Amino acid sequence: MLADVTQSTDLPPKDLPKAPSTASPTDIAESAPPSALPRTPGRVHRAWFVAAVTFVTIIGAAAFASLPGLLIEPLHTEFDWSRGTIGFAVSVNLALYGLTAPFAAALMDRFGIRKVVAVALTMISVGAVLTVWMTTAWQLVMYWGVLVGLGSGSMALAFAATVTNRWFVAHRGLVTGILTAAGASGQLVFLPLLSWLVESHGWRPAAVTVSLTALAVVPFVWLLLRDHPADVGLAAYGAPEFTPKPAPVRGAARRALSVLASAVRTGPFWLLAGTFAICGASTNGLVKTHFVPAAHDHGMPITAAASLLAVIGVFDVVGTIASGWFTDRYEARRLLAVYYALRGVSLLFLPMLLAPAVHPPMVFFIVFYGLDWVATVPPTLALCREHYGEDSAIVFGWVLASHQVGAAAVAFAGGVARDVFGSYDVIWYASGALCAVAALMALVIRRRPAV
Repeated sequence: MLADVTQSTDLPPKDLPKAPSTASPTDIAESAPPSALPRTPGRVHRAWFVAAVTFVTIIGAAAFASLPGLLIEPLHTEFDWSRGTIGFAVSVNLALYGLTAPFAAALMDRFGIRKVVAVALTMISVGAVLTVWMTTAWQLVMYWGVLVGLGSGSMALAFAATVTNRWFVAHRGLVTGILTAAGASGQLVFLPLLSWLVESHGWRPAAVTVSLTALAVVPFVWLLLRDHPADVGLAAYGAPEFTPKPAPVRGAARRALSVLASAVRTGPFWLLAGTFAICGASTNGLVKTHFVPAAHDHGMPITAAASLLAVIGVFDVVGTIASGWFTDRYEARRLLAVYYALRGVSLLFLPMLLAPAVHPPMVFFIVFYGLDWVATVPPTLALCREHYGEDSAIVFGWVLASHQVGAAAVAFAGGVARDVFGSYDVIWYASGALCAVAALMALVIRRRPAV
């Protein structure tokens, strides 16, 4: 899965078997498999095209992540379900999103990126469209929680990590930041549209839009994405030599569990998992799920609140790409500590900023918080690579699972808090305090001595 793994075991191009002297160059090219034919990259390395396809794919699949926060009020009104019940369905979605990720990374080793991503997008499409005909709360949990959760988990950050690790040796931090920002870009594209659909035509057309968007990306993935640089006869970008494509890795589930069993014996894993759980709690579980209904509680129209959430996505793109650039140059654990501390401060001020109309302090919060939304991903992934090497993508999958478990817990707790206290204030303050804890945990992570 990782370029640095295959480089340690495979032969460079000059050691590939030579054809008999009687064969012509054309005969050699026609008889050799593509993965055994190193080529000189063109002016723009193919890895950048693969990264671009991955970016667009994640954007297209991001529609599903934009909808849950917009559904809370319409579902509460139409079906009289409590916000805690709706929050539980969202929490199942978020938890499965995370728990599927490490297995998805291993499945990509076994079956290839294209097949896993195509199946995942199809599951998202089916789960989203089935919600149109639901009548009971368990169906919301099954369709949106289970089907969309499993599908989105296979499209999670493990997808971006796998593409980055296979296709890039140089600029990994930057590429990680760009691909991570793709989800925020999708949020930017879809949130205003979906909020307008929900307010003008109801939530069902919005669900159908999510379904069709995910389905439309499938042929795009199948035709343009490639699993490994050797598929097109190239070395990974920045790699010193060509690496033939490794054989499929069997026993995906067993490998994911064995990597977890090894990682849990180390301190950095628990610190990374703990900080990333707080990251999920303070982003996907809190703001993405509850910001729109919380702003609506203060009299702000749903479309205005959704537009603010989309603006967070704009600045998240800037912040995450910048974070990738910083990660290539500065110590990752210190970056994490700064990011979590700043996020915690911003969340403590949010309850005082919510109002019926958008005003300058709220805009400042949106910009400040947006720059920090998932800026934590590049340094977290860099620390996984530093400590776990060839297993880093799968370890990151498990760390991502903790991110989503944290998000799931707060998605549910936020709904319950609103039902019990009549406002979200207590959950904003609690999340701000947790971010301070995460900042301290990040500083405790020790650097691995260079070998």
